[in-house]
Amino acid sequence: MESSIIRHKIDEFKICVLIPTYNNDKTLRRVIDGVLAYTNHIFVINDGSTDTTLAILESYEKQISVVTIPINKGKGNALQVGFRKAKESGYDFAITIDSDGQHFPHDIPNFVTKLEENQTVLLIGSRQMEQDGIPKKSSFGNKFSNFWFWFETGIKLDDTQSGYRLYPLNFLPNKFWTNKFEFEIEVIVRSAWKGINVVNIPIDILYDPNERVSHFRPFKDFTRISILNTFLVFLTIFYIKPRNFLFSFKKKNIKTFFKEDILGSNDSNKVKALSISLGVFLGIAPLWGFQTFLAIFLASMFRLNKVISFFFSNVSIPPMIPIIIYLSLLTGSFILQDKMEFDFDVISFQIIKKNLVRYVIGSFAFATFCSILSGVISYFILSFFSQKTVKNA
Repeated sequence: MESSIIRHKIDEFKICVLIPTYNNDKTLRRVIDGVLAYTNHIFVINDGSTDTTLAILESYEKQISVVTIPINKGKGNALQVGFRKAKESGYDFAITIDSDGQHFPHDIPNFVTKLEENQTVLLIGSRQMEQDGIPKKSSFGNKFSNFWFWFETGIKLDDTQSGYRLYPLNFLPNKFWTNKFEFEIEVIVRSAWKGINVVNIPIDILYDPNERVSHFRPFKDFTRISILNTFLVFLTIFYIKPRNFLFSFKKKNIKTFFKEDILGSNDSNKVKALSISLGVFLGIAPLWGFQTFLAIFLASMFRLNKVISFFFSNVSIPPMIPIIIYLSLLTGSFILQDKMEFDFDVISFQIIKKNLVRYVIGSFAFATFCSILSGVISYFILSFFSQKTVKNA
């Protein structure tokens, strides 16, 4: 595609190019010249460079915009400064390209072309990690990052660490938690949580040990990344996945859920029945506050239907709680062979302890009974509907 057409599309979509730089004077000029072939909407964020970077940028004074950060604060901070400056200047999208020479500006048209298909998208350049010259530690680190990104978002990508990206500025989170290398992980995970499509596009890559200056500190930065991923995994399990399940249920009534998620599921009747059984057990057992996490976690571990297990774990809705507690206490009394009595005029630690033990034992027993019963009944009901569907087909 001709550069004039690309220039027009860059103007049309209000795209700018951000080049964060820190002591990359060997390659900076080549990168800027390459980008200028496609656009003059360029912001170079000078992150406290101490080499000849400032002199190089002064020679482009009339062609590009320069944002200077007096003291080096990290790539994440530089990108955030660039995002704010771009939004203040009226841009809707920002392409970020590293200044160390590993990225080729001739891939800019690929980002612009892909943007035409979908404007609510975050594009990440996918490097060919198996090609000659790429350090093995970079390949391993990328696979490690890809796995955790998939776990936290459910999205499978080939490259989550490339800094060659296109960001939809108006859809990004308003505030961020990190400002070093780990920022580039945080921003894509949290963008995916907001519903932004995160997609890879192929790019060319150059690793020249004679020119490239890397500021990645293996021990410190890998530790920071690991801490961030630990926090993101915690949020994924205890907030994001439960939130997404709740949102999906709010959009459906019981009849639609039964038809689509139970009868329409591709799982076998056995798996569906076991999923119901697990959900009912967790909903009745004295595990309040942890049902959602346990339903999703155990269903994933035993390869059951997470949606069905989660739904039936909510059997202990407020109107049912008094009934479940009462039946659990009755069951506990039967097992312990003692008489259940309530005297609100006489309350002591021993009475509270006795009823608590009765309730805990009874609730687990009652949960087990209901779990088995619901599993058996649901299996026969599902088998009946399956046979009916086959006959009508």
